[in-house]
Amino acid sequence: MVFALAAGLTATSVVIGASDGSGGSGGSGGGQDAARGVRPAAARYEQLSGDGLARQIGAMQTHLRGEPKDAESWAGLGSAYVEQARTSGDPTRYPQAEKAFARSLSLQPRDNDVALAGRASLAAARHDFRGALRDADQALKVNSYSQGALAVRVDALVELGRYQDAYKAAKKADSLRPGIPVFTRLGYVLELRGDPAGARRVLLRAQDSATSPSDIAYVSAALGQLAWNQGEYDTARRAYSTALRAVPGYLPALEGRGRTSVADGRQKAGIRDLEAVVRRYPLPAELAALGEAYEARGDRSLARRQYSVVGTWITLARANGVATDLDSALVAADHGEVKEALEAARAEWDRRRTVHTADALAWALHRNGEDEKAREYAERAAGPGFRNAAFLYHRGVIEKSLGDDKAARRHLKAALDLNPGFSPTGARAAKAALKALGGAR
Repeated sequence: MVFALAAGLTATSVVIGASDGSGGSGGSGGGQDAARGVRPAAARYEQLSGDGLARQIGAMQTHLRGEPKDAESWAGLGSAYVEQARTSGDPTRYPQAEKAFARSLSLQPRDNDVALAGRASLAAARHDFRGALRDADQALKVNSYSQGALAVRVDALVELGRYQDAYKAAKKADSLRPGIPVFTRLGYVLELRGDPAGARRVLLRAQDSATSPSDIAYVSAALGQLAWNQGEYDTARRAYSTALRAVPGYLPALEGRGRTSVADGRQKAGIRDLEAVVRRYPLPAELAALGEAYEARGDRSLARRQYSVVGTWITLARANGVATDLDSALVAADHGEVKEALEAARAEWDRRRTVHTADALAWALHRNGEDEKAREYAERAAGPGFRNAAFLYHRGVIEKSLGDDKAARRHLKAALDLNPGFSPTGARAAKAALKALGGAR
């Protein structure tokens, strides 16, 4: 089963247009500081639509043709390219972003925290989290209040599996630059540490400070994802509805609403939402979610089509410098070549040792018949206290294969108790496995 690793936006979107360390709560849409002038790089970005972002990029390009030595605007353009890649799912923008950041740093090699924070966001987008951490640290040496760098630093530490360090970094960021980008990251770290109630408190704090439509949508979608992970579908649906009222068509909320509808039996509505997401954002997790919804409906040919598109996207992403081994492992383990899944999962584990890579490696090992090793990694996935229904399902299946029926029943039941619709295909398989073990469900 393939799931998005975190709700909401990447740290990319908090970098655009921000460079000073002044106050202000900040927004998810990136222009957390008030515009400091008329230059494009300093303009406020408010969760622009694809067309709006394209117009902003065009304006910056025009400006730079007249002012080619404007280092800040080159950095802003680079961050806009990263944001465009993120919102469109098109990784071909990443090389352009890289060139823009390099140009900015060549023009202003010292004290250029905007370009360094932007380059950190590019590294994170490409799943180079060590590079993201390095550039974020460099940016913070220049400007310790850079909200973009503070946010990317938390993201990088999370994705490197350094959860205690990520918690400390999030708390420090909260003390230096409290605002929605920091609140949402702190909430996610708390969830990873097994404290969903604490995560909800932080996200509600973020919701209280949200005023712009983009911020309301961003935080509401994060609250929806948190509720969905806990199987609280009515709460999740209300949160997603709030997000979509604030920003109609907001993709994270549309995806969340689609998953929620599929999870509680509203298949037609859920598939409609997921189809709308994939048309605009054809990334592996979204494609696989739609494929699994089709598969649960009995339409295997449409499902296979979605899974095959994942492979095409992965090829394109790799050609543009994106490390995609976790995406490859998750999709291939369930819907492709299991040997490829294991190779990809091992490569990803060498890069970053997170709960998600531990789970992916455990599942790939199981799918290749290496259940003793698989159990070791399934246990590591639970180490920080994070409770995820898919992880519990994987662990239960692995234990069932090893003949540990008592543990298998416990974890399969826990998966379905936590989030009974965590995956349209996985939940069905979990119920079947539990029934075979004599468990009541």
